[in-house]
Amino acid sequence: MKLIIIIASVLSLMTVVMTLFADSPQKSVLDFTMKNIEGEDVPLSMYKGKVIMIVNVASKCGLTPQYEGLQKLYEKYEERGLIILGFPANNFNNQEPGTDEEIKGFCTKNYGVTFPMFSKISVKGDDIDDLYTFLTSEKTNPGFSGEIAWNFNKFLIDRTGKVIYRFEPKVKPESDEVIMAVEYALSE
Repeated sequence: MKLIIIIASVLSLMTVVMTLFADSPQKSVLDFTMKNIEGEDVPLSMYKGKVIMIVNVASKCGLTPQYEGLQKLYEKYEERGLIILGFPANNFNNQEPGTDEEIKGFCTKNYGVTFPMFSKISVKGDDIDDLYTFLTSEKTNPGFSGEIAWNFNKFLIDRTGKVIYRFEPKVKPESDEVIMAVEYALSE
């Protein structure tokens, strides 16, 4: 009888622990799996050990030429461990209305984008993607939280998946501010 009580207690404790872990918030960007622009699941954990820049992008925005700066930044620092991840979003004045296929074609044809692009998501509002809920949450990213203001908001993530900088949309990828932050992150 004692053995049955002990086994039941252990199973009960295991259930509680598993429930706690299942309900616990994401601990880093690396805990997410996202669909790439071809519709395939990509665990962001594959970028562990790299410095990641996550950018919500759009094709019909006054800031769309930032694709060129992002591509140059990627080319300059890719060998040192920088990866840029583009997440198309149609949250601002219908500036990303295209399908994933159309977006991919636009980025390749007009800006020669070779950094990874992902399937279109929502970065704010009632249908916000879990990744952007995490990125903009005060609970998970104090100091870098707050709603996305517009297209081309940039989050810089360290090699362990922690947000270390946030750049507002008008801060260009080639700005001294971004270059210094990338250099710092890559030196860590």
